[in-house]
Amino acid sequence: MINITILEAIEDPKLLGQPFKDAESWRAWKVFLKALFGLAIEPEERELFKQCTGLIEPPKEKIREAVAICGRRSGKSFISSIIAVYLSCFKDWSPYLGPGERGMVFIIAVDKNQAAIIKRYVSGILDSSPILRKMVSKESQEEISLKNRITIAIKTCNFRTVRGFSVLCAILEETAFWRSDFTANPDREVVAALRPALATAPESLLLFISTPYARRGVLYDLFSKNWGKSGKTLVWRAPSLVMNPMLNHEIISDALAEDPNAAAAEWMVEWRQDVESFLSFDALAACVVRDRRELPPIEGVKYTAFIDPSAGGQDSFALAISHVEGGGRFIILDKVFEWQPPFNPNQVVLECATIMKAYRCFWALSDRFARDWVRDSFRAQGIEINFAKLSASEIYLEFLPIVMSRRCELLDNQRLIGQLGNLERRVRQAGYDLITHFPGQHDDLANAAAGAIVFATGKGRSVVTALGSVESEKDRLPELTYWGPYYKSR
Repeated sequence: MINITILEAIEDPKLLGQPFKDAESWRAWKVFLKALFGLAIEPEERELFKQCTGLIEPPKEKIREAVAICGRRSGKSFISSIIAVYLSCFKDWSPYLGPGERGMVFIIAVDKNQAAIIKRYVSGILDSSPILRKMVSKESQEEISLKNRITIAIKTCNFRTVRGFSVLCAILEETAFWRSDFTANPDREVVAALRPALATAPESLLLFISTPYARRGVLYDLFSKNWGKSGKTLVWRAPSLVMNPMLNHEIISDALAEDPNAAAAEWMVEWRQDVESFLSFDALAACVVRDRRELPPIEGVKYTAFIDPSAGGQDSFALAISHVEGGGRFIILDKVFEWQPPFNPNQVVLECATIMKAYRCFWALSDRFARDWVRDSFRAQGIEINFAKLSASEIYLEFLPIVMSRRCELLDNQRLIGQLGNLERRVRQAGYDLITHFPGQHDDLANAAAGAIVFATGKGRSVVTALGSVESEKDRLPELTYWGPYYKSR
């Protein structure tokens, strides 16, 4: 069994062949597997190979690093599982393992839901073979241990989970969509942790397999440097219908008509032209004061507060407090605080108001979430809330030049910097740019901090009343005295 090729394994129903019901629909993936493992590609397959790699001659030996950029519903997760099971069960890794050491085959998914899907694939593939089923010694929610001292582990994208192991294979699922609230570069950090771990086994494999997204990150870098070039990294790129001809053509046609940019990436594997990173991690890092978590309130300093409220469902409730120096030309972020769900909104308002009063902030700006509830709840605590005229996108656009010119000092808060670094600029046909977080991520802390910094400078000095009209702040609050970047009761 050790010397069997992956193609022989998937053609044998007693091994990996049982899940492959329609052999013809997997034709393109079989050519990919031949290229990946250095197997002979037939003359009639050469044109498909050239179309998907930009190469004339296929590799003559097994590849150690490869990129598969394929459209949605093309079978990526299933093929990842097949490769992981094959390398775990059909190869002798014992020469590279010390006494009592287990070799790890990692599949790293974008989130827990995707990891659960892949885990079911791996379990199903092993269980469908009467031979492979007997190799399983232990199974948990995330790992399957085999009797040959190999463990298949399905994890989410966190560099800490892959350190300290002897890694024989790492398959990075949907790498273009990896995001984290705690870092702007989770893909680079995971890869940096994996490459040394893979170095001890000469026949190890690092495989990136994903649908394309924005033109950034490890996946785009590898594609740019290696597409159509012979070398140590093989790049395979193919639309959904090439990899899975059984897909419904009408679904793809309808998607292209409804949203051409998104559908071109999802189905036709074109890198998105309408999505770019908004703030570079380097620019943010230049504004961070290392090891400064917060600054205490100082007598005589006038503070600005901005809240991003939430009712305790999916989003966090966030508060940020700042002050200006140098005649308003330089802004210091003094404090950020986040209440993550679940929480009692009324209790959070009480805690938020207590923090604001410590900084002598009796007035704050907020986004337009649940206006009446927010205003009434804070007013009951002695805090006046008004609502910013600027949208979140407009606040971020005002925040951008402040960061780029290093006119602010940010706190050393990993979650805040991660959220800011993951913001995206999306070009809209209506003629304006939308600045927002990646789908499934959050920007509550980022929105609060950017709001506190922008409004401390005096930008966008207008508010939205409860009736929805826009008034200047001085007109809106005649009973308050203007006091630098915020208002204080007489």
